[in-house]
Amino acid sequence: MMKTIRNTVLIPCLMMWAVHTYAQQKQPIDYVNPMIGTSNSRWMLFPGATMPNGMVKLSPDNQGWVWQGGYDYSIGSIHGFTFIHGWTMAGLLTMPANGDLALNAGIPDAPFRGAGAGYHSRFSHNDEKASPGYYSVYLLDPQVKAELTATERTGVQRYSFPADESNRIMVQLNPPAEYGYELKDAVITKVSDHEIQGYAKTSAVWGFNEYTLHFVMQFSKPFTKFRGYSNWKEIAGDTEVKGSKELGVYVTFPASKAEQVIVRTGISFVSIDQARLNLSMELKDFDWNFDALVKHNRAIWNKQLSAIQVKGGSEKDKVKFYTNLYRCFTAKMIMSDANGKYLDACEKEQQLAQGRKAMIGGDAFWNTYWNLNLLWSLAAPDITQQMVDTQLEMYEKTGWTSKGPAGIEYSGIMEGSHEMALMTSAYLKGIVKKDADIAYAAMKKNVEIEPAPTCGGRPGNPHIATYARLGYVPIEKGFTSNTLDYAFDDWCVGQLAQSLNKKEDAAFFLRRSGNWRNVFDTTVGYVRPRKEDGTYTPDFDRFSVKHFVEGNGWQYSFYVPHDIPGVVKQMGKGEFIARLTEGFKKSEFHKFAAHALDRTEGQSAEYYINQGNQVNMQAAYLFNYGGRPDLTQYYTRKIMNTFYDDSPYVGWNGDEDEGQMGAWFVLSALGLFEMNGGTSPDLRIDITSPLFSEATIHLNPAFYKGKTFVIKAVNNSDKNIYIQSIKLNGQTIKDHAISFLDITKGGTLELVMGPNPAKY
Repeated sequence: MMKTIRNTVLIPCLMMWAVHTYAQQKQPIDYVNPMIGTSNSRWMLFPGATMPNGMVKLSPDNQGWVWQGGYDYSIGSIHGFTFIHGWTMAGLLTMPANGDLALNAGIPDAPFRGAGAGYHSRFSHNDEKASPGYYSVYLLDPQVKAELTATERTGVQRYSFPADESNRIMVQLNPPAEYGYELKDAVITKVSDHEIQGYAKTSAVWGFNEYTLHFVMQFSKPFTKFRGYSNWKEIAGDTEVKGSKELGVYVTFPASKAEQVIVRTGISFVSIDQARLNLSMELKDFDWNFDALVKHNRAIWNKQLSAIQVKGGSEKDKVKFYTNLYRCFTAKMIMSDANGKYLDACEKEQQLAQGRKAMIGGDAFWNTYWNLNLLWSLAAPDITQQMVDTQLEMYEKTGWTSKGPAGIEYSGIMEGSHEMALMTSAYLKGIVKKDADIAYAAMKKNVEIEPAPTCGGRPGNPHIATYARLGYVPIEKGFTSNTLDYAFDDWCVGQLAQSLNKKEDAAFFLRRSGNWRNVFDTTVGYVRPRKEDGTYTPDFDRFSVKHFVEGNGWQYSFYVPHDIPGVVKQMGKGEFIARLTEGFKKSEFHKFAAHALDRTEGQSAEYYINQGNQVNMQAAYLFNYGGRPDLTQYYTRKIMNTFYDDSPYVGWNGDEDEGQMGAWFVLSALGLFEMNGGTSPDLRIDITSPLFSEATIHLNPAFYKGKTFVIKAVNNSDKNIYIQSIKLNGQTIKDHAISFLDITKGGTLELVMGPNPAKY
C-alpha cells in the first residue's frame, strides 16, 4: 500500500518536472508562429520560408488578385508557392499537381473538379506546419506533401508525390499578388531533363518599379515532358517558350510508386548567370539534403531571435513577443547577389563597394524611427549598417537616397525622407562610422534641392523649395503634414551636421526644424491646413483627413517627434494631458484602431488614437513628456494586451507594413521606446512598464563594448503594472528615460513594480 502511494505521488511530480524541463528547453524560435495575423496582414507578411531579409520569400498563396493578397488563413485552398513577397514585387510560382490538366489556378475554395477548377488544391490546417525557415502542407487533391525552405537567394522544395502517371509541377511567371503588375516579356527554357531557366520582365502597377526576375530551377529527378502555356492555352515548343501577360510551363514526373522530387531554385534580379551563381554558392554545402538546409535555416533564425531573451510572463506573451520580433526581419528584401552584384535604380549593373554586404529594399522608412530604428540598433546593428550602406550606394551611383527603395528604386512612397532618421541614428550611435561626410551630403541634398524624376522614379522631398521659402508647405502645393515631416528631416540633417562640427549648417537646420510651428494654429490649438497667402483654411475640423496623409488634424497635432516639449508648451501641459487622456479613453472601445476611413482624402470621423497606423504609434509615450508616466505605463500595457493578439485571424488590428507594429510590441514589452528615433545627442530612450519579469539583450560585440543589458521588473504581474522606482546599475534615477549608450555599455535596469501609480 505504501509503495502504491509513493508511485501515485511520484508520477504527477515527474510529469510536472517533464513539463518544466520542456519549457526550459524551448528556444526563442519555438515561440514563433508565422500563422499569426495571416487573415488580415499584408503581402509582405507570409507564413512561408525565408531567411532574415531574404530575397527569397517562398510561401503559399491562395487569395488571387486582391488587396493584401498572398495567404489568407480563412481560405481552405492553396494555388501555389511563390518566391517573391516584397512590397509591390512578386513573381515565380510553383505548384505540384496531377489528374486532369489545368493551366490556371482556379477560384479560391472552388471544387477541385468542375466550374472554377484549376490546379489549386484544398488543404487542412491540421496538415500544415509553419516555423521560421520551414513550411509544410499536405495538398488534399493531388495527395502531395509540399515542404519549403530557403537560403537568402534560393528556395528549396520537397514534393512527396503519390504513385500517379500524371504527376507534374506547374511553373508560372505571373502569379497573383497584392498589387497589380504586368508581365512585359518572359522566357522559360529547358536546359536538360533536370533543369529549366528563365526570366520575367515585370512592370509594377504604380509604374516606378520595373524589374526582371531571373531564375534557374533544378530537379532531383529527370522530368519526362516540358510543355509551355500562355493565356491558359498550351503553346508549341518542347525546349523554350516565350510570351507576355500570362506565361508558364509544366514538367512531368510519372511515378509507378510514391516518390519525392526536390526542386531547388536560385533567383537574381541581375541575370540568369547570377541566379545560377547564387544557387551554386548558397547550396554548395547542402547539395540535395533538404533536412540539412532546414536545420541550417533554423539555426540562423534562432541566433537572430536569441539576441533578446525573456523570462516570466505567460506563454502567450512569449509567442507574441518572438513572433513580433520575427516579423521585424521578414519583410525587407535583399536585392544584391551573393557576389555583391545588383541593378541600380537606372537598371545598370553595379558591384557593391568593398566592405558593404547587401543592398536591402522594401517599403518606405516612413515613421520607422518610432520602432524599427531602435529594435534593429539593439538586436541587429549589422542590419542597420546594411540599410545605411544601401542608402550610400544609391546616392553614390544614382544621386539620391530613397525613402522606399523597393527594387532599389525611387518609389516616392509616403512623405518626408525618413531614411535620414535611420542614417543619423546609426552615426550618432556609432553603428556606422565610415563615409559620414558622404552621408551628410546625401541628406543635405534631400532638404535643399527640389527633386526631379530620376531613373523613372521620384526621389527627395517634393516642394522643398516652397517649404524653404515660406516655412511650410501650403495646401496648393502639398499636404499640410509635409511640413511636419520636413521639419523632422531638418532636425535629422542638423543633428548629423552638429556631430560633424558643421556649426553653421547645424544652426540653420536645427532652427528650421521649428517650422512645425508655422502650421500650428494657436487660436484653435491644433495643426491646421494653411494656404499660400498665409491664411488658414476656414471651418477647421480636427478630425478631417483632408490635407493630411493617413491621419487627421487631431493626430498630427502630436506629430513632432523631435520637439515634444515644444508641443507641450504650445498646447499647455494641462491641455496636452487632457487631450491625450480623452483620446485614449474614447479609443479603448475600438481597441486603439481606426477604420480605413482615416486614409480617405476629404473624409472626417471622430478618430483619436490609431495604433494601427504609423502617424499615431507614439501616442502612449507622450504622457511621459507631460508629467504622467503612469498613463504611459497603463496604456502601453493595455495596447499590448488588447491590440495585439496571437490568432491567425487577428494578429494586428491595423496595417503591419514591414515590422513596424511588431517592433513597437517588442520594444514596449522590454519597456523601451525611442521618440525621435535616436536622432538627438542624448540618445534618449523612454521607459515604460515591461511585460516580462526579466529580459536580456545580448549586445553585438562587433559594435558595442557591453556584453549584455538586463531589464528586471521586480514584482511584475498583470496587476503590478506601475513603476515604483528605477535603478540603473544600482543608482536611482528619477526620470523615466535612459540613454542608448547606457544600454550599449552593458548593465542592469531594475524597475520595482506595484499595483498603483507612484507619486512623483
